[in-house]
Amino acid sequence: MKRVIAGAVALLLAGSASAAMEPKAAVQAVDAQIAKDWPKLDALYKDIHAHPELAFQEVHAAATLAKEMRALGFTVTEGVGKTGVVAILKNGDGPTILVRTEMDGLPMEEKSGLAYASRVQVETAGGGKSFVAESCGHDNHMAWWIGTARALVAMKGQWKGTLMFIAQPAEEVGQGARAMLADGLFTKFPKPDYAIAAHVGSGLAGTVGVKDGAATSNSDTLEITFKGRGGHGSMPSATIDPIVMGAHFVSDVQTVISREREAASFGVVTVGSFQAGTVANIIPDTALVKLSIRSFSPEVRAKLLDGVTRTARGAAVMAGAPEPEIANRGENHAVINDHKLAVDAADYLTKAGGDTISYVRPELPGWSASEDFSAYVEQGVPGLFYSIGGYDAEVLADYAKKGQAVPTNHSPFFAPDHDKAIRTGVRTLALTVLMLAGTN
Repeated sequence: MKRVIAGAVALLLAGSASAAMEPKAAVQAVDAQIAKDWPKLDALYKDIHAHPELAFQEVHAAATLAKEMRALGFTVTEGVGKTGVVAILKNGDGPTILVRTEMDGLPMEEKSGLAYASRVQVETAGGGKSFVAESCGHDNHMAWWIGTARALVAMKGQWKGTLMFIAQPAEEVGQGARAMLADGLFTKFPKPDYAIAAHVGSGLAGTVGVKDGAATSNSDTLEITFKGRGGHGSMPSATIDPIVMGAHFVSDVQTVISREREAASFGVVTVGSFQAGTVANIIPDTALVKLSIRSFSPEVRAKLLDGVTRTARGAAVMAGAPEPEIANRGENHAVINDHKLAVDAADYLTKAGGDTISYVRPELPGWSASEDFSAYVEQGVPGLFYSIGGYDAEVLADYAKKGQAVPTNHSPFFAPDHDKAIRTGVRTLALTVLMLAGTN
């Protein structure tokens, strides 16, 4: 990895290829470009926020981002992995650096109260309607992705190599990264030397978390179908009630966490959906339970999967029912940050300082949420995944004063301070590229 040495702001802004890249000078140059671009970035964010799209349906977002990148001089390919975008900019000999954003929203109603809140609704597979919202923060990510590209293009004299900016579909369903890889992301295009990304969260705005090791959790999405024998609600003895089976499972499965998982290790089993029956007086044939399993280590993941499976089968045995169907509908492995990248980035960002890059801690615990960014890292690419704080200090203090939990990602009330979050995201990603590809 190339490291930059001390240099002058004047030389930096002059764009001399021989100029040194010093962290504090770099952050001043990036900040100057952010200020210049802010009206466009703010408008882009609000447009995407108001027009969210579900997984593999990100037509508006993909077209918007592709247009922006072409205007910056990138060679752009659309339709990678269905709706993904790949933008390449070559600038001499140097490392190839992948910078990723996600594009998809969530099937939920936004209740943030923002003036530009989404009211988008789409048809569901069952013929109904579903609201769509940017309640995970991908709107922030798309804006800071464009902002990072704009800053690096403006500073082409200060780095050498190839930028590989990808806009990925379907992160929320854990399928987008694999779809892009299967469509030739690392064969039709250069395989990167490094991959970087960032995610906004509910922490203090202006803070940057750099984790050495597991930055996000493993995740498994399971669907369990309990099989019973339907009948009249007044004659339960003539039936095998799958709802009772499912209810036992929902309660008992938490003992896998409380009694089998080692207390100091992270593990979560969340039942997010229980679907059964149509009316009050009919016992149905089946009950469908959907759950999410999270962990950091492979060992805990294996233990939880085994425990969930045993508990489901046990509920069926207790009811005298057939064995349930258990299907893993999607898995994402933990994002493991490269040790050297994490340590070097924490050092570089700390030296850069500034108003917003002031809280960088490699010893932070991993984020309990999951990410399919891990799919790129598992291809042998050293990766670095940042967490970016989203809430203003006064907002956090107000929630604390009221004794209320701060709305997190996937909450209908999630509303990070996009002004601070996007600026911090641009700084963090742009400085990381300059650290990796900066000229000496």
